[in-house]
Amino acid sequence: MNDRSALELLLAAGPLTRVDLGRMTGLSKVTASQLLARLQERDLVEVVGTRSAGRGPNAELYAVRPGCSYSIGIELNPDVAEAAVADLTGAVAGSVTAPVAAEITATGGADSRRLVHDMARAAAEEAGLTLADIDDVVIGLPGVVDPATGDIELSFDLPGWHRGMRELLAADLGCDVTFENDVNLAAVAERAEGAGRDVDDMVLLWIGRGVGLAVVLSGHLHRGATGAAGEIGYLPMPGVPSPASVERPASGAFQALVGAGAVDELAAEYGIVADGAAASVRAALAGGGAAADGFLQAFSHRLALGVASVCAVVDPALVVVAGEAVSYKHFRAHETSAHIV
Repeated sequence: MNDRSALELLLAAGPLTRVDLGRMTGLSKVTASQLLARLQERDLVEVVGTRSAGRGPNAELYAVRPGCSYSIGIELNPDVAEAAVADLTGAVAGSVTAPVAAEITATGGADSRRLVHDMARAAAEEAGLTLADIDDVVIGLPGVVDPATGDIELSFDLPGWHRGMRELLAADLGCDVTFENDVNLAAVAERAEGAGRDVDDMVLLWIGRGVGLAVVLSGHLHRGATGAAGEIGYLPMPGVPSPASVERPASGAFQALVGAGAVDELAAEYGIVADGAAASVRAALAGGGAAADGFLQAFSHRLALGVASVCAVVDPALVVVAGEAVSYKHFRAHETSAHIV
């Protein structure tokens, strides 16, 4: 067992005594003691209490020191950005939100780097830290990330963000920088804190302003050879142009059926007038009646077309449908399930 594995075990099951660690890892008491001493020397773990061991002295309890490492997560959208600082245990220490100017998403470059730098610094300050205290920054954004290089391969919403941005940002911030698709990050969170706990094979379908899919196989995100796994908006669908245009993804395929613009149009067909797709779904659920039920049935049928296609190929143990337009508080998920069956 290496130090990283021991830290992961302490994070998941701690606090632990030396005997606990030995029993759970198969290490001898001596080896477990040496490992913990090594981690203490590096200020990664600390004694947080004691436990009665029956006869003899109490056993010391070891836990990961929360402040031994800090990370910043940034959610970057075309109109708004949010940043949060978390310690090694995942506890959020500070967060900030700021609007994103249209020229930043369109052109990228120095303005984009300044946005990320300012967001990271502000979040760190909110947590009582500086950028020097941050070990890594993870940026979630809509788009395709090259799994080989970690660079942004394609982002329709952020056309100014391009290859080379990751290295430039890492040099500017003085720490590791990781780009990740925003729906993939939602699936990671779902597995850690939501319905996906203890599920090794699952998919998460995100329906909001855009459409995305995250695929988890054998406990790991499946990104595909080029990072485009899960770009379900381009899935060919009967009755709409196919394939979808990379320049205009809402013009065809699955995106043209369940994207925000398509949901707005569908709602209007049933006489439902609201400000956006999510509001249309909420209005239909709150209003009731034949028109509202017809809209929800039609929307569910469209969702089921995409979900059924994914299930036929991936065979997941769990399908999570999430996003602004299908919030669990607002949308009757069983309707989609009925259409799939």
